Amino acid sequence: MTKNWFQIQNIETVDSPSIAVYKNHLDYNVQEMISLVNGETQRLMPHIKTNKMPKVLDILLAVGISNFKASTISEAEIAAEAGANSVLISHQLVGPKVDRFLSLVTHFPKTNFSTILDSIEAADLLNRKALENGLTVNFYVDINNGMDRSGIKIGSGLDELMVFISDCKGLDFKGLHVYDGHLRDNDFSTRSGKIETGLEDVTAYFNNIKKVFSTAQMICGGTPSFTTHLLQENRITSPGTCVLWDWGYSEKLTEQNFKYAALLVTRVISKPTEGIVTLDLGHKSVAPENPIDKRVKFLNIDNYELLSQSEEHGVLKVDNWNNLKIGDVLYGIPYHICPTINLHDEVSVIEDGLKVTTWEITARKRKLNF
Repeated sequence: MTKNWFQIQNIETVDSPSIAVYKNHLDYNVQEMISLVNGETQRLMPHIKTNKMPKVLDILLAVGISNFKASTISEAEIAAEAGANSVLISHQLVGPKVDRFLSLVTHFPKTNFSTILDSIEAADLLNRKALENGLTVNFYVDINNGMDRSGIKIGSGLDELMVFISDCKGLDFKGLHVYDGHLRDNDFSTRSGKIETGLEDVTAYFNNIKKVFSTAQMICGGTPSFTTHLLQENRITSPGTCVLWDWGYSEKLTEQNFKYAALLVTRVISKPTEGIVTLDLGHKSVAPENPIDKRVKFLNIDNYELLSQSEEHGVLKVDNWNNLKIGDVLYGIPYHICPTINLHDEVSVIEDGLKVTTWEITARKRKLNF
């Protein structure tokens, strides 16, 4: 990348704080993702939660990626609208979401929807609701292999769940879902070794299942474990962040060569005292779940420290205070792009250094039509 690749020539058309998506980097990342699976796009199930944009889905579909993972029903909805072949909602559905999901299934018959289950209670509810609506719902059993966030462990009631599910006429078993997002070691061999160790019992269980359910799939991981799971041809991979990329994963996942495709655009709005400038980049504009020094990395300023953030302000300590002017633009890489995207309504699309259009972040809404 050239030194100032991020500079937007018609920056006066870009409001701040906002997100700019660099189309050539986005296209590069999509092709890199495909090349890593040797062009076998059926092995890719990108997670929509990172981008939440129909226009990004259009790009993925145009290159042959047609299966997706989602966290929310609205994410699944925009994928179906775009023409996705299949969408897995990787959250166990409870409350009104069950009826919303079934309405989605009915409205988009050309898309194969599925969800995950890890308990008899959830399976019973989904089965009863499916039968009431005359439907058969596809599902994957969610496996907990150490993250302890969701799923059921091998040997901890899994056999009982499988027996119960086998009698559910409204449910159709499709395989196992395993997310190992807790394994993020910087060293690839260390990370890969932990991933494979954590999957030993799961793989053995899956191989036994295949004897009965020959078409069962195992959907594995996210971006951190993508480069491990792609080495096993019987696994479906679910990278998401790599489509846009961010500072956090570029530090950790050094074997992955994706480019920053989404940057924060912010401006200096005040110089309240010597050595201090204030930006219009508060924690309502960039994911604040990490410590203050792990939220944004600026590209066109050196020797700075982000001292604090409030809702609409970011306070920077700088050593070039005299050179900075009110209205100056800073470009920053978010440490975590997924929740940062969710804070904005749209992105500016940059091609050849120019803003050419905007794309709506449609699925940041919790509910669209269903």
